[in-house]
Amino acid sequence: MKYRKILLAYNGSQEGKRALVECGELANFLQAETHLLAVASMPPSLFLTEGFVPEELLEEEKKRTQAVLDEGIQTLRQRGFNASGHLAVGEPVEEICRMAKELGADLIVIGHNQRTSFAARWWKGSVGASLLDHAPCSILIALSKG
Repeated sequence: MKYRKILLAYNGSQEGKRALVECGELANFLQAETHLLAVASMPPSLFLTEGFVPEELLEEEKKRTQAVLDEGIQTLRQRGFNASGHLAVGEPVEEICRMAKELGADLIVIGHNQRTSFAARWWKGSVGASLLDHAPCSILIALSKG
């Protein structure tokens, strides 16, 4: 299998930063396109009774997530790698799968801390959609031991 397009689900965490470096090195070695995806999501507790999120809170979360995305792209560029950035709003699992399909990605890269639950943010969506079950391509897990 030739990996031509790699999608990294990036959240700025320690495990995300480890995945960022591994993804950059892998993409460089494979001469693959690299795409970073940061997903702005709102905790369910912030939704009001009719499923409405105040616009100010959503804009604040989008700005925070854009800053995380910009930091990831800057880190890759400082290491001599190039990447395209994508900001999405929604459930991480759904947005990762949607973006992977849209880009025609051959590989999804995510970071994982072995000390956290396997059902962490990137793994399960609000409706129980598992990234492992719904990803349109292979997944590489960059492990962080803590």
